[in-house]
Amino acid sequence: MNLTISGHHLEITPALRSYVTTKLDRIKRHFDQVVDVRVLLTLENLKEKERRQKAECNIHIKGIELFAECAHTDLYAAVDELVDKLDRQVVRHKDRLQSHHHAAPKRLM
Repeated sequence: MNLTISGHHLEITPALRSYVTTKLDRIKRHFDQVVDVRVLLTLENLKEKERRQKAECNIHIKGIELFAECAHTDLYAAVDELVDKLDRQVVRHKDRLQSHHHAAPKRLM
C-alpha cells in the first residue's frame, strides 16, 4: 500500500503522520487489496471563529476509486470522521464484491 500524506497551509508533524497511519490501518484490516492512499490535510483560515481544518482522502482499490472528505475545528476529529466514512465505503464495497446469490434449485422431472 502506497501512502501519501500532504498538507496545504499546514506542516505535517511526525505525530500527525503516525496518527493518520494508525487510523488508516483500520481500512487495511477490512480490505487488504488497497493499492494507493492519498491524504490531504488542509487548514482553511476563513475567520478566527470559523477556522476550519479539512481532511480529504482518495483510496485506489483494485477496480475502484473511493473519496471522502471531512471538515472540523480540530484536525484530529476531522481525521476520525474521515476514517469512519472511508471504513463504511470500504465495507460496502467488500459486501458488493462477495456473491450473495444461491445456486438455482435443480428441477425434478
